[in-house]
Amino acid sequence: MSFQIVAPRMMLVGGGTVAQTAEVLAKFGLTRPLVVTDPFMVKSGMVNRVLEPLAKAGITASVFSDTIPEPTDTIVVAGVAVLRAGNYDCMIGFGGGSPIDTAKAMAILATGDKPMSAYKVPFAADHAAMPVIAIPTTAGTGSEATRFTVITDAIRDEKMLIAGLGALPLAAIVDYELTFSVPKRTTADTGVDAFSHALEAYVSRRATPFSDANALAAMDLIGANLRKAYHEPDNAAAREAMMLGASLAGIAFTNASVALVHGMSRPIGAHFHVPHGLSNAMLLPAVTRFGLAAGLARYATAARRSGFALPTDSDEIAAEKLADGLAALNTELSVPTPAGFGIDPTIWNAKLDLMADQALASGSPANNPRIPDKAEIIALYRAVWSANA
Repeated sequence: MSFQIVAPRMMLVGGGTVAQTAEVLAKFGLTRPLVVTDPFMVKSGMVNRVLEPLAKAGITASVFSDTIPEPTDTIVVAGVAVLRAGNYDCMIGFGGGSPIDTAKAMAILATGDKPMSAYKVPFAADHAAMPVIAIPTTAGTGSEATRFTVITDAIRDEKMLIAGLGALPLAAIVDYELTFSVPKRTTADTGVDAFSHALEAYVSRRATPFSDANALAAMDLIGANLRKAYHEPDNAAAREAMMLGASLAGIAFTNASVALVHGMSRPIGAHFHVPHGLSNAMLLPAVTRFGLAAGLARYATAARRSGFALPTDSDEIAAEKLADGLAALNTELSVPTPAGFGIDPTIWNAKLDLMADQALASGSPANNPRIPDKAEIIALYRAVWSANA
């Protein structure tokens, strides 16, 4: 068996490590960073957690803070204009998945004069204009460790999956102390997002022994600590475990790819502006149940490792407990259905055909243990509309 392993060249993990940002840049001879972040990070002063260590080291950093949740190609174009106007040698993506994804996309788009859509899969986006150092402030997307970025085509309302070594950060600083101020809703959504990364990487048809090891370790951590981090936001041990689990899940899925949950999730985000982690959570119980029979042994192992099933449960019982447990977890974390989120049912139903086409076009559903056809994807969208399936 042969397989490829990709990961950042360096990952600095631990509480307070953001203070070592300048040292990380120095290891790679970088001195002129553009910090890519979002308006909240600037308004709240959180961005100073990275700017102050840089200033102490004599590094003056500029800030691009016009990123938005679920980033669009228009924002990436604006960011590239800022990038080209300055004399930068790297970018620091600081924030949740959206600023990090934006920085990655900027690095890819800045290599030429093509539109962002030219780089979506199946194109291999292996080249970047400059390196990205990723510093996540949420425990969820794993973007700090992946070769993926997801950017919305603002005109076509299509979430474009962009994949390649150009999207892989050079380095990541994983500091769980940055997550203490994250709201409960974000803790829940990003936590389920991280679990979905680990689970889908583990059951993916493209799984490898390397991705399996990281996925299982991630499920150990997330399964034991997501509820604690949600109910006890000041629980340092839970926050630390969730941050590490999210990064391990990111390493897992960048080497095995995600599957049907993510394929179906991206169109929901593009058309209805549902945060990515939340749309994953809406789908996860029903999509997991859809694939159980085709991936029984792996779903059962995942159930045992993440605490949804007992070590002594049979594969059939353990797999069912996983699907049931994910539905119960959504209830505990107050994950709304699409209907509960406030989506117009008329528009939802009108978009089902297009969303199913976009899900299939992403390629992710083909990695699922049970590969769906278009009609089955539409049926799954209908199933999750008003039910925590």
